[in-house]
Amino acid sequence: MIQLGIIGTNWITHQFVEAALATKQYRLQAVYSRKLETAQAFGQRYEGQISYTNNFTEFMNSPEIDTIYIASPNSLHFEQAKAAILAGKNVIVEKPAFSNPEQTKEIISLAKKQKVHFFEAARNIHEANFGKVTNLLSNAGEVIGANFTFMKYSSRYDAVLAGEEPNIFSLKFSGGSLADLGVYPVYAAVAFFGKPHSVHHFARKVATGVDGIGTAILRYANFDVTIQHGKIGDAFLPSEIYTTEETFVLDGINSISQVAIHHRLEQRQENLALTVEENPMVEEASDFAQVILNPTLPENQKNYEKWLELAQVVSDVLYEMRMQADIIFAADKEKE
Repeated sequence: MIQLGIIGTNWITHQFVEAALATKQYRLQAVYSRKLETAQAFGQRYEGQISYTNNFTEFMNSPEIDTIYIASPNSLHFEQAKAAILAGKNVIVEKPAFSNPEQTKEIISLAKKQKVHFFEAARNIHEANFGKVTNLLSNAGEVIGANFTFMKYSSRYDAVLAGEEPNIFSLKFSGGSLADLGVYPVYAAVAFFGKPHSVHHFARKVATGVDGIGTAILRYANFDVTIQHGKIGDAFLPSEIYTTEETFVLDGINSISQVAIHHRLEQRQENLALTVEENPMVEEASDFAQVILNPTLPENQKNYEKWLELAQVVSDVLYEMRMQADIIFAADKEKE
C-alpha cells in the first residue's frame, strides 16, 4: 500500500486523491498546507487517520508517507519535489512538472540517484483509450499530418481583465495557456510521434505577460502537427490525425472518449467502442502504483523509463515554444 502525502488543496488534488483511493493501492496519510485549517478542511471528506501540518520540514520527513503528490502553483514544483526526493519520497508532480528543461533534468537525475521515482501527472497519455489509438496508428497508413486543439476559457481570466494577476496567469508562478492546457496536445504529439525535428510557436500575450492563446507547428520528417491552445476563449473542434489511408477523429486530446475512423479507400466510417473512467485520473494513478509497488518488473521498468524520456522531451519542446513567444518565467531568470 502506498502511503500518500499531498501538497496543494485545490479541486485537482481532490480528483487525484479520489482516483488514487479508487485503485485500492493508496492510503491518504498526510496533508500539507501553509495554513493548517486549509489542510484540515481538505481532509474532512476522507476516512482514516490523516495527519495535518503547516510545517514543511516536518511533512517532508514524516515516516508515515512514502509518496508525495504535488499540485501547488507551477513555480513551486521544483523546490518541493527536490526536497521530497532528498527526503527519500517518490513524487507525483502535476503537469507541467517544472518550469524549464534544466529543472526537469535535475529532478530526473536526482530521483535516480536517491533510488526513488518521479512521475509527471500527464494523465492523457495514461488513459486506455490513448493506448488504443496508439496501437491503431501502428497498423494504419503513413501519418501525413495532425491537428490537436485544446482551448477552454478560464474563469480566472476575468480577474486578469479586472487588473489582477492570478497564479495561473502569472510569469512569477510559471503560468499561461501553454503551461496549463497546451501541455496536453504537446504530450500527445510526443507520445504518438516522438520528438519533433523543429518547433514554431506563435502566441498572444495577455496583460500579465503570459500567453492567453497560441498556435504551434511541430515539424516531423514527413508531416506536421498543428496545435491550438488557449485560456481566453472556448474551442469545440475535434482533434484529428491524418494518414494516407485514414482520418482519425478524436473528441478531445486531453481525454479521449470517442474515436471515429474514416477509411478513405473503403469509403466507410468506423466508430470505436470505448469505455471511460468516471474519474479521469484513475488510470494514471494505477500506472504509477504499478511502478512504485513492483519496480523490478521489466515491463514496469520499461514504462517508467519511457515516461521519464517523454517528460524531458515535452519539457524541451514547451521551453522552445515559450522562448519563441518571448515568454520568460521568473524561474528561467533564476537559472541564469
